[in-house]
Amino acid sequence: MPRTGFIDHIGIGVRDLVAAKQYYDDLMPVLGLREWFETSPGGSFNYGPDGGEGAQLFFYQAEEPSTYSRRQTGLHHIAFLVASRAVVREAHQWAHARDAVILDEPREFPQYGPHCFATYWLDPHGIKLEAVCHSPEES
Repeated sequence: MPRTGFIDHIGIGVRDLVAAKQYYDDLMPVLGLREWFETSPGGSFNYGPDGGEGAQLFFYQAEEPSTYSRRQTGLHHIAFLVASRAVVREAHQWAHARDAVILDEPREFPQYGPHCFATYWLDPHGIKLEAVCHSPEES
């Protein structure tokens, strides 16, 4: 019986699809995700976890470009569940090396549950991204 009740995929429209692809092609391996299938040059693209289990992200060219704001109705942020706190730190270093706007340095967020460890930053389109792990510090 198929599993239900989980998000299969999320589609995001961006102003500059080529720039978004360059950015996310570089970021996704850090987060443990990969492109699931090839698309045509300049066309939509997608990422997901290996093995086909889990939600995918699709990126599309926005047909009516406008300024994005997480403070308006719609998408607030995208959280990527990663394997360890080390990966959270690596994602932070990756974003920092690309002069991303860092919203929160890697740290615990106990208000979101025990062992919640995350970092937040903005992608080039202003979309808030999060790398999060729900495991205690590795020994």
